[in-house]
Amino acid sequence: MLSCWDRVVIQGTLPGLCYAEGMTSYLYAKGIRIFDYARFAQPLRDALHENAERVAAENGLTIEFVRSPKVDKEAKVEKLLKPRGRHPGLVCILSAMESCPTYQPWYDKKTGKTALKGKGGKCLHYYFYVIDELFGLCYVRVPTWCPFRLQVYFNGHQWLAAELRQRGIDCTLIDNAFAKIGDWETAQRLADQFQVKVLHSWLDRLAPQYCPIIEQLAVRYHWSIMQAEYATDVVFSQRSDLQAIYEHLTRTAIHTVKPGHIATFLGGKLHGNYAGEVGTYFHTRIEGTCLKHHMGPVSIKVYDKFGFILRIETTVNDVSFFKHYRAVEHRQGETTMQWADMKKGIYSLPPLRQLLSRPCRDGRYLEFISAIEDPRAVPTCRDEQSLPDGGREAALAPGL
Repeated sequence: MLSCWDRVVIQGTLPGLCYAEGMTSYLYAKGIRIFDYARFAQPLRDALHENAERVAAENGLTIEFVRSPKVDKEAKVEKLLKPRGRHPGLVCILSAMESCPTYQPWYDKKTGKTALKGKGGKCLHYYFYVIDELFGLCYVRVPTWCPFRLQVYFNGHQWLAAELRQRGIDCTLIDNAFAKIGDWETAQRLADQFQVKVLHSWLDRLAPQYCPIIEQLAVRYHWSIMQAEYATDVVFSQRSDLQAIYEHLTRTAIHTVKPGHIATFLGGKLHGNYAGEVGTYFHTRIEGTCLKHHMGPVSIKVYDKFGFILRIETTVNDVSFFKHYRAVEHRQGETTMQWADMKKGIYSLPPLRQLLSRPCRDGRYLEFISAIEDPRAVPTCRDEQSLPDGGREAALAPGL
């Protein structure tokens, strides 16, 4: 069994420029008229276009425009990797018109003042897909319009694979799951020692490389957790062992896991004043079946990978859903230790890992589904005839 970060999406925002009031103050400080906001942003947009073209030319690539949002970008990248191989370097650059937050000038007739107001819009985005020596296959999503919110994706299993190979430990990584590891205990210890400082340094190196306009603006990105998945894989030695129990296990869990259980798995209690949605879904797909329990922005998914790996995956889309004991700074300047919403910054990854690991590492969900009876434990009629006196009743009630 191995528990590790899986899909992690980090968002980069520019402090002081990532909200309308802050951008308004920035323009006033620079002596730029509010209604000249578009003229201020256009040279920055052009600089990002030129940078993308330059990076593509230096790597012998052509930027491919993705017209439909239905196109699976990851599948397209995997197709390119087959002839290319998985050596470090830039894989491809994709571009697409996608939604983004932006601002518009506004004149207040009552006060006679001008300011920027937030609104939704669309702009061209660049996706730089890179195989990094530390983090494996990742991408940097760069919008070409202010406020230039970056998005960086990496997978914790690929990071761990690089760490294992660096230490000479043999491993077989299929997609985003380990089929074999030469030393499982060392692999788990390395996964638990994920260094946020290393991640922070890596993000700070990526930002000016693919979004160089931050040097012109004289600002640095603040990195926060946009989405995080923590996965526990139970690897079976034989495919038949998992397949014999998987369907019965998941279909039984549909009826036995109640909303109160889901809250308990996540380390909390379901109160009567909870206004969020709690429930269980069962999906049948081409790849197989998937059981999903969810509570607000957090979900626990159970599915089989490649027929011999039982994956239990906890996903969170808003880390402030969780509360933990931390230092809280008050307006008066004093700091106290108390239970509070988790901060969204990347330095919340260590306490977040502890919370997301509860369903599996603490045994809560694993213990629950392990209590589901194995259908193979119930004897057939032929087996019953060979049981000693009283054996039939004992065999039919193995949980008593």
